[in-house]
Amino acid sequence: MKIGKVIFKLTEPFQALQNRLFAKVYLAQTISLLGDAFTWVGLALLAYQFGEERAAIILATALTLRVTAFIIFSPFAGVLADRMDRKKILYTTHFIRMGLVALLPFITAEWQIYAIVFLMNVFNAFFSPTYRSVIPQIVDKRLYRQAIGLSAATYQLLGVLGPGLAGILAVWMGAREIFLVDAGTFIIAGILLLTLPKTFLNAPKEEVPSKHLTTWQDVTKGARLLFQNKYIRFALFIELVSAMAGAFILVNTIILVKGGLELTDKDYGLIMAAFGIGATVAAFVSGAIDKSKSRQVSLLLGALVLGLSISAANYLNFSLLFVFWIFAGLGQSLAEIPSETLIGENISDSEQGKVYGSHFAFSHLWWAISYPIAGYLGTNFPDREFLYGGIITLTLLTIVFLFLRPKDSVGKSEHLKSRKVG
Repeated sequence: MKIGKVIFKLTEPFQALQNRLFAKVYLAQTISLLGDAFTWVGLALLAYQFGEERAAIILATALTLRVTAFIIFSPFAGVLADRMDRKKILYTTHFIRMGLVALLPFITAEWQIYAIVFLMNVFNAFFSPTYRSVIPQIVDKRLYRQAIGLSAATYQLLGVLGPGLAGILAVWMGAREIFLVDAGTFIIAGILLLTLPKTFLNAPKEEVPSKHLTTWQDVTKGARLLFQNKYIRFALFIELVSAMAGAFILVNTIILVKGGLELTDKDYGLIMAAFGIGATVAAFVSGAIDKSKSRQVSLLLGALVLGLSISAANYLNFSLLFVFWIFAGLGQSLAEIPSETLIGENISDSEQGKVYGSHFAFSHLWWAISYPIAGYLGTNFPDREFLYGGIITLTLLTIVFLFLRPKDSVGKSEHLKSRKVG
């Protein structure tokens, strides 16, 4: 009986695939994410080609530009998702991103990396919030948590497969040519998006008629709805803690593996795969670990494990680093997944597009703050950057816990208020 319960918990997220429309959207996103995994591993290898001593700065700058695009444009994308044909937003931005990815193999200068990364993520800023706002619209409420968990788990699973496949392809084809494989995945995913029925992805009607708001009023309303609910607000600031640790992992792992441990591209892929393994496992079981209204157990446990895991990285050999990066992945999923679920559970359908857009912007603002810190410490303290990153992460966690943790007395009245504000 216990084994049966375990199997049920592990397979629970797949129940959402019973919805054929969600299954098609999920497959398109999965194929696209596989290509994205190739892109970011390829960029890390490309940055290293431009100079070992500049690799951390190049990656930190590219990733900062990436999240800057999200911060500027995703709030407006969320508003458009509430007003326009979501299918058109998805396939238009998707194919433009495909064309930009196809340019990456021909890069010959640093500034070209920065320009293409920024433009690619301007359109990603419109694609991703729209995709997230579609899920609660097309999936039954009882399966919403499973759908979010499956999407998040797949994202992390491709973090396992992506680096390994990219490493193999880089040896066989060359680091630059794997970007062409990425463009090919965009074509397949784009075909799936084009076959989606338009009527299912139209912006939902408002539950209560209200006067038409300007675009800027809609943007500010999305931010207001995001921050007024104590549960969502706490989860959002835990994402700041997670982003700080995650920035050190994404920016400095390649320096640690290739510079500090003097290992190969393949070993870097394996270490990042370990991070993906942990994140995938946590994404599948996060819903079963914490079903409380606030998700505090998942949020706090994840941030604590993540901060402790990176603190020791500078003092580990390859085998121990592999294990610690599994725990870091577990922590990051537990700390980040609850936010999207809380929005789906606490915000009305007609407002979710703008709130997802606002969440996408603020959650990436945390990364924009974190990447330069990780790049600076990785460049100036290459023997202790992860220790300092862990100290910063755990300090932030303590501050968020002491000043922003929602009290148990926060209850149904605030939950209802957050759904009706307008």
